[in-house]
Amino acid sequence: MKFPIKLLNIKTIVKRTGYYLKIWVLMSRNALLVVLSQRFMFIIFLLAKIIRYSFFISFLYFVVKGTNTIAGYDLNQVILIYLTFTFIDIASQFLYREVYRFRPLIISGDFDLVLVKPVSALFRVLMGGADIIDFVLIPPIIFAIWFIGAKMDPSFIQVILYVLLLANGLLIATGFYILVLSFGILTFEVDHTAMIFRDMASLGRLPIEVYRQPLRSFLTFLIPLGVMITLPSRVLMGIISPLSVVGSCALGIVFLYFSTKIWSFALTKYTSASS
Repeated sequence: MKFPIKLLNIKTIVKRTGYYLKIWVLMSRNALLVVLSQRFMFIIFLLAKIIRYSFFISFLYFVVKGTNTIAGYDLNQVILIYLTFTFIDIASQFLYREVYRFRPLIISGDFDLVLVKPVSALFRVLMGGADIIDFVLIPPIIFAIWFIGAKMDPSFIQVILYVLLLANGLLIATGFYILVLSFGILTFEVDHTAMIFRDMASLGRLPIEVYRQPLRSFLTFLIPLGVMITLPSRVLMGIISPLSVVGSCALGIVFLYFSTKIWSFALTKYTSASS
Protein backbone atom coordinates (compact mmCIF):
# COMPACT_ATOMS: atom_id res chain seq x y z
CA MET A 1 0.00 0.00 0.00
CA LYS A 2 1.42 3.40 -1.00
CA PHE A 3 0.88 6.46 1.11
CA PRO A 4 0.37 9.82 -0.64
CA ILE A 5 2.55 11.53 1.98
CA LYS A 6 6.14 10.37 2.35
CA LEU A 7 6.84 9.12 5.87
CA LEU A 8 9.72 10.74 7.72
CA ASN A 9 12.88 8.69 7.89
CA ILE A 10 13.58 8.56 11.63
CA LYS A 11 17.07 7.21 11.09
CA THR A 12 17.95 10.17 8.88
CA ILE A 13 16.55 12.63 11.42
CA VAL A 14 18.57 11.07 14.24
CA LYS A 15 21.71 11.06 12.10
CA ARG A 16 21.19 14.70 11.11
CA THR A 17 20.57 15.70 14.72
CA GLY A 18 23.78 13.97 15.77
CA TYR A 19 25.63 15.77 12.97
CA TYR A 20 24.49 19.19 14.17
CA LEU A 21 25.12 18.25 17.81
CA LYS A 22 28.74 17.43 16.98
CA ILE A 23 29.12 20.76 15.20
CA TRP A 24 27.61 22.61 18.16
CA VAL A 25 29.94 20.84 20.61
CA LEU A 26 32.94 21.73 18.43
CA MET A 27 31.95 25.41 18.18
CA SER A 28 31.16 25.55 21.90
CA ARG A 29 34.54 24.06 22.73
CA ASN A 30 36.23 26.76 20.67
CA ALA A 31 34.19 29.43 22.47
CA LEU A 32 35.18 27.89 25.81
CA LEU A 33 38.88 28.06 24.92
CA VAL A 34 38.51 31.76 24.11
CA VAL A 35 36.85 32.41 27.48
CA LEU A 36 39.43 30.40 29.43
CA SER A 37 42.22 32.38 27.80
CA GLN A 38 40.82 35.40 29.67
CA ARG A 39 40.13 33.85 33.07
CA PHE A 40 40.22 37.10 35.02
CA MET A 41 37.50 38.63 32.84
CA PHE A 42 35.50 35.39 33.13
CA ILE A 43 35.55 35.63 36.94
CA ILE A 44 34.62 39.33 36.88
CA PHE A 45 31.63 38.76 34.56
CA LEU A 46 30.48 35.74 36.59
CA LEU A 47 30.64 37.63 39.89
CA ALA A 48 28.84 40.61 38.33
CA LYS A 49 25.94 38.42 37.22
CA ILE A 50 25.68 36.70 40.60
CA ILE A 51 25.65 40.06 42.41
CA ARG A 52 23.01 41.47 40.02
CA TYR A 53 20.66 38.51 40.53
CA SER A 54 21.23 38.53 44.30
CA PHE A 55 20.45 42.24 44.57
CA PHE A 56 17.17 41.88 42.68
CA ILE A 57 16.04 38.94 44.82
CA SER A 58 16.86 41.04 47.90
CA PHE A 59 14.83 43.88 46.41
CA LEU A 60 11.85 41.56 45.89
CA TYR A 61 12.18 40.25 49.43
CA PHE A 62 12.02 43.68 51.05
CA VAL A 63 9.23 44.90 48.75
CA VAL A 64 7.00 41.89 49.46
CA LYS A 65 7.83 41.93 53.16
CA GLY A 66 6.64 45.53 53.29
CA THR A 67 3.41 44.95 51.36
CA ASN A 68 2.79 41.22 52.08
CA THR A 69 1.89 40.59 48.41
CA ILE A 70 2.55 41.91 44.90
CA ALA A 71 -0.50 41.77 42.62
CA GLY A 72 -1.87 38.97 44.80
CA TYR A 73 1.33 36.88 44.80
CA ASP A 74 3.16 36.10 48.04
CA LEU A 75 6.95 36.18 48.50
CA ASN A 76 7.67 32.62 47.34
CA GLN A 77 5.45 33.01 44.28
CA VAL A 78 7.11 36.31 43.29
CA ILE A 79 10.57 34.78 43.70
CA LEU A 80 9.49 31.75 41.63
CA ILE A 81 8.39 34.04 38.79
CA TYR A 82 11.73 35.85 38.94
CA LEU A 83 13.67 32.56 38.98
CA THR A 84 11.65 31.34 35.99
CA PHE A 85 12.52 34.53 34.13
CA THR A 86 16.17 34.14 35.11
CA PHE A 87 16.32 30.53 33.91
CA ILE A 88 14.81 31.33 30.50
CA ASP A 89 17.04 34.40 30.16
CA ILE A 90 20.23 32.53 31.10
CA ALA A 91 19.40 29.43 29.04
CA SER A 92 18.70 31.52 25.92
CA GLN A 93 21.90 33.52 26.48
CA PHE A 94 23.81 30.26 26.89
CA LEU A 95 22.47 28.83 23.64
CA TYR A 96 22.22 31.94 21.45
CA ARG A 97 25.23 34.10 22.40
CA GLU A 98 26.40 33.93 18.77
CA VAL A 99 23.53 36.27 17.81
CA TYR A 100 25.52 39.20 19.21
CA ARG A 101 28.36 38.41 16.79
CA PHE A 102 26.12 38.41 13.72
CA ARG A 103 26.44 42.07 12.71
CA PRO A 104 30.20 41.86 11.91
CA LEU A 105 29.45 38.90 9.61
CA ILE A 106 26.96 41.02 7.66
CA ILE A 107 29.10 44.16 7.53
CA SER A 108 32.31 42.37 6.52
CA GLY A 109 30.65 40.05 4.02
CA ASP A 110 31.78 36.93 5.90
CA PHE A 111 28.15 35.82 6.01
CA ASP A 112 28.71 34.74 2.38
CA LEU A 113 31.07 32.05 3.68
CA VAL A 114 28.40 30.84 6.11
CA LEU A 115 25.83 30.50 3.33
CA VAL A 116 28.03 28.29 1.14
CA LYS A 117 28.88 25.80 3.89
CA PRO A 118 26.98 22.48 4.18
CA VAL A 119 25.40 23.60 7.45
CA SER A 120 22.18 25.50 8.03
CA ALA A 121 23.01 29.21 8.03
CA LEU A 122 20.39 29.81 10.71
CA PHE A 123 21.93 27.16 12.95
CA ARG A 124 25.41 28.63 12.47
CA VAL A 125 24.50 32.23 13.34
CA LEU A 126 22.04 31.27 16.08
CA MET A 127 23.97 28.54 17.91
CA GLY A 128 27.55 29.18 16.85
CA GLY A 129 28.98 28.74 20.32
CA ALA A 130 27.67 28.43 23.88
CA ASP A 131 28.43 30.94 26.63
CA ILE A 132 30.26 29.19 29.47
CA ILE A 133 29.48 32.02 31.94
CA ASP A 134 25.75 31.41 31.64
CA PHE A 135 26.28 27.64 31.70
CA VAL A 136 27.89 27.90 35.14
CA LEU A 137 24.81 29.72 36.46
CA ILE A 138 22.21 27.25 35.17
CA PRO A 139 22.61 24.51 37.88
CA PRO A 140 22.22 26.98 40.82
CA ILE A 141 19.12 28.48 39.19
CA ILE A 142 17.58 25.01 38.72
CA PHE A 143 18.30 24.21 42.37
CA ALA A 144 16.72 27.50 43.48
CA ILE A 145 13.60 26.78 41.39
CA TRP A 146 13.35 23.32 42.96
CA PHE A 147 13.82 24.73 46.47
CA ILE A 148 11.17 27.46 46.10
CA GLY A 149 8.82 25.30 44.01
CA ALA A 150 8.86 22.49 46.60
CA LYS A 151 7.33 24.88 49.15
CA MET A 152 4.19 25.04 47.00
CA ASP A 153 3.76 21.26 47.18
CA PRO A 154 3.03 20.78 43.44
CA SER A 155 1.77 17.50 42.05
CA PHE A 156 3.78 15.41 39.58
CA ILE A 157 1.54 16.60 36.73
CA GLN A 158 2.11 20.23 37.69
CA VAL A 159 5.88 19.71 37.63
CA ILE A 160 5.68 18.11 34.17
CA LEU A 161 3.52 20.96 32.88
CA TYR A 162 5.95 23.49 34.38
CA VAL A 163 8.87 21.88 32.54
CA LEU A 164 6.78 21.77 29.35
CA LEU A 165 5.97 25.48 29.62
CA LEU A 166 9.62 26.27 30.38
CA ALA A 167 10.52 24.56 27.10
CA ASN A 168 7.74 26.54 25.43
CA GLY A 169 9.20 29.75 26.88
CA LEU A 170 12.58 28.86 25.38
CA LEU A 171 10.79 28.19 22.09
CA ILE A 172 9.34 31.71 22.14
CA ALA A 173 12.74 33.16 23.09
CA THR A 174 14.24 31.28 20.14
CA GLY A 175 11.67 32.89 17.86
CA PHE A 176 12.62 36.33 19.15
CA TYR A 177 16.31 35.73 18.48
CA ILE A 178 15.52 34.52 14.97
CA LEU A 179 13.60 37.76 14.42
CA VAL A 180 16.63 39.70 15.68
CA LEU A 181 18.82 37.93 13.11
CA SER A 182 16.26 38.59 10.38
CA PHE A 183 16.17 42.30 11.18
CA GLY A 184 19.96 42.21 11.19
CA ILE A 185 19.93 41.21 7.53
CA LEU A 186 17.27 43.77 6.62
CA THR A 187 18.58 46.73 8.63
CA PHE A 188 22.20 45.82 9.56
CA GLU A 189 21.24 46.34 13.22
CA VAL A 190 21.56 43.43 15.63
CA ASP A 191 22.90 44.63 18.96
CA HIS A 192 20.28 47.36 19.43
CA THR A 193 17.43 45.05 18.43
CA ALA A 194 18.68 42.36 20.80
CA MET A 195 18.96 44.88 23.63
CA ILE A 196 15.41 46.11 22.97
CA PHE A 197 14.18 42.52 23.21
CA ARG A 198 16.09 41.94 26.45
CA ASP A 199 14.81 45.19 27.94
CA MET A 200 11.24 44.20 27.14
CA ALA A 201 11.82 40.68 28.44
CA SER A 202 13.10 42.14 31.72
CA LEU A 203 9.55 43.33 32.37
CA GLY A 204 8.76 39.66 32.97
CA ARG A 205 10.82 39.65 36.16
CA LEU A 206 7.64 40.71 37.94
CA PRO A 207 4.14 39.24 37.59
CA ILE A 208 2.36 40.56 34.50
CA GLU A 209 -0.55 41.58 36.75
CA VAL A 210 1.49 44.47 38.22
CA TYR A 211 1.22 46.35 34.92
CA ARG A 212 -1.87 48.32 33.97
CA GLN A 213 -3.81 48.11 30.74
CA PRO A 214 -3.04 48.39 27.87
CA LEU A 215 0.57 47.44 28.76
CA ARG A 216 -0.58 44.19 30.36
CA SER A 217 -2.38 43.04 27.18
CA PHE A 218 0.59 44.17 25.08
CA LEU A 219 2.97 42.02 27.14
CA THR A 220 0.58 39.08 27.15
CA PHE A 221 -0.50 38.87 23.50
CA LEU A 222 1.81 40.93 21.26
CA ILE A 223 5.01 40.23 23.17
CA PRO A 224 4.05 37.02 24.97
CA LEU A 225 6.08 37.56 28.15
CA GLY A 226 3.18 36.25 30.19
CA VAL A 227 3.26 33.01 28.22
CA MET A 228 7.05 32.79 28.50
CA ILE A 229 7.44 33.49 32.21
CA THR A 230 4.29 34.02 34.29
CA LEU A 231 2.27 31.05 32.98
CA PRO A 232 4.93 28.41 33.80
CA SER A 233 5.10 29.76 37.34
CA ARG A 234 1.32 29.83 37.69
CA VAL A 235 0.98 26.20 36.64
CA LEU A 236 3.36 25.22 39.45
CA MET A 237 1.19 27.27 41.82
CA GLY A 238 -1.89 25.38 40.60
CA ILE A 239 -3.75 28.48 39.38
CA ILE A 240 -3.96 27.80 35.65
CA SER A 241 -6.20 25.55 33.55
CA PRO A 242 -4.97 22.76 31.21
CA LEU A 243 -6.59 24.61 28.30
CA SER A 244 -4.27 27.57 28.92
CA VAL A 245 -1.29 25.20 28.77
CA VAL A 246 -2.41 23.87 25.38
CA GLY A 247 -3.01 27.38 24.07
CA SER A 248 0.41 28.53 25.30
CA CYS A 249 2.21 25.66 23.58
CA ALA A 250 0.28 26.31 20.37
CA LEU A 251 1.27 29.98 20.53
CA GLY A 252 4.93 29.03 20.98
CA ILE A 253 4.91 26.73 17.95
CA VAL A 254 3.11 29.28 15.76
CA PHE A 255 5.46 32.06 16.86
CA LEU A 256 8.55 29.97 16.05
CA TYR A 257 7.10 29.05 12.65
CA PHE A 258 6.37 32.71 11.93
CA SER A 259 9.93 33.65 12.91
CA THR A 260 11.48 31.10 10.54
CA LYS A 261 9.32 32.44 7.71
CA ILE A 262 10.59 35.96 8.43
CA TRP A 263 14.15 34.58 8.37
CA SER A 264 13.55 32.95 4.98
CA PHE A 265 12.16 36.24 3.66
CA ALA A 266 15.16 38.16 5.03
CA LEU A 267 17.56 35.82 3.23
CA THR A 268 15.93 36.70 -0.09
CA LYS A 269 16.78 40.37 0.60
CA TYR A 270 20.40 39.70 1.53
CA THR A 271 22.93 41.28 -0.81
CA SER A 272 26.16 39.34 -1.14
CA ALA A 273 29.43 41.20 -0.56
CA SER A 274 30.62 39.96 -3.94
CA SER A 275 27.76 41.83 -5.65
